[in-house]
Amino acid sequence: MIGLLPRIEQFRWQLNRARAAELLAYILVTAVFFLISWLALSSLAGDYEDYASAAEMLARLESRNPAGAASGTGARLQGSPFIEGPTLTIAGAALQRRVADAIEKAGGNLLSSQVDFQGPHERPGYVGLSVSCEIEQNGLQQLLYDLETGMPFLFIEQLVVQVPQSAGLIGAETGPARMRLQIDVSGQWQGAK
Repeated sequence: MIGLLPRIEQFRWQLNRARAAELLAYILVTAVFFLISWLALSSLAGDYEDYASAAEMLARLESRNPAGAASGTGARLQGSPFIEGPTLTIAGAALQRRVADAIEKAGGNLLSSQVDFQGPHERPGYVGLSVSCEIEQNGLQQLLYDLETGMPFLFIEQLVVQVPQSAGLIGAETGPARMRLQIDVSGQWQGAK
């Protein structure tokens, strides 16, 4: 029996060592499982944040729709697609008012405007308008969207943007820089009814 005792102790030690290895393997597999689960859930949370951000942006864009209708519903824009007015001069004034309202709604300042009935780019039945204004950079997109999607149908013939010289200097200006725009817009006049 004396020779058997060390063998039993050695067997117990090997058994404990084997169980320790099994326990260590179990802990390692469980840790890997939790790591994979955590990575999957964090990726899912990031995807949900991207989805929520995109849904919020879509809601903001849909609320800016001038007709007040959701996109994709087939809703029609309100108003005539032509510039209204019994005479060409009154139609020019209506075009001027429409563009001035769009500039004001976008947060810009109208500097000057000139109606052009027979300019080099004008076609018969069209009224042109040359506008000079100041607007912030984030208002430019809203202005262009309003002009091109609203009624009456307007066409931007030319757009010239001048960025202020101080926009690139550090500490030159504290507020948002206002750009100068020169926009040539035209629309079709329906004529006297």
